[in-house]
Amino acid sequence: MTETSHPLAPDAPWIVLKFGGTSVARVERWHSIAELAQARCAEGARVVIVVSALSGVTDALKAIADAGDVADRRVRAEALAQRHIDFAVELGVDPALLAPWLAQLSELVAGGSDHRCEGFYAWQAELLSLGELMSSTLGNAVLRAAGVNSRWLDARDCFEAQPQPNQSEWSCWLAASVPAARDDALRERLASRQAAIFITQGFIARNAAGCTVLLGRGGSDTSAAYFGACLGADRVEIWSDVAGLFSANPRDVPGARLLRRLDFEEAQEIATTGAKMLHPRCLSPLRRAGVPLWIRDTAHPGLTGTVIGPEAPDAAP
Repeated sequence: MTETSHPLAPDAPWIVLKFGGTSVARVERWHSIAELAQARCAEGARVVIVVSALSGVTDALKAIADAGDVADRRVRAEALAQRHIDFAVELGVDPALLAPWLAQLSELVAGGSDHRCEGFYAWQAELLSLGELMSSTLGNAVLRAAGVNSRWLDARDCFEAQPQPNQSEWSCWLAASVPAARDDALRERLASRQAAIFITQGFIARNAAGCTVLLGRGGSDTSAAYFGACLGADRVEIWSDVAGLFSANPRDVPGARLLRRLDFEEAQEIATTGAKMLHPRCLSPLRRAGVPLWIRDTAHPGLTGTVIGPEAPDAAP
């Protein structure tokens, strides 16, 4: 596999690909991710890949944060570090790439933190961000080993959280909001780099002081939506282990129908009423920006999936 052979135009369109924890936690899925990114480049687009932490890692980091003492935290952290080291070996990349994040994990477990970012919520945000930072680091190494000229991108250099009226301290740090307007400066900054493919983190941003903040539940979907809106992307694609949005949970209702096309209002209703595939918070930035959303299955990339856009045809359910 090789990088696209011709340079992209400065005004080349953008496509955002988001991959969830189940996708990024399997070696074979990374081959699919590389192929999908290359295929989008072949369309003449620049690509931003947004990844979640490995499946179960955010919960494990939350358990570390909730642990009663440093000894318990340390045991849990060592197990988590070993999981990432083992996965790096399985992927065929150098585990030493994880060293900065594992050192930060050890420091946080011992009670240390960035001196600018004081308080329990700031410490927790910094701790929980490590899942995405580690998965994206490993993913970039896999892509480059496959011949993809990808660049690792820190999402905190792209998004600055803005305070909201009557916002609690908890939500300032752990459920922050980011402006979702088109950002031509970000487009130009990324376009100026010698790469057509970037890999970055979902779930994280920074505040005005430069401290790490989290985007809350569904944060990786929301990050992908923010990138789509800020870059004025042609579309955002969410890839996971399901084929799209269904009329009911297909695991419970064998006759559930795949909903191939929806408008944003229909999708918002489905997401708000309990569809786990899609977090409702990710739809608003895309609706305002007019950026379509595709939902696809990483294991079966040829399936049609669901397309969500400003308007659905009259025949849509």
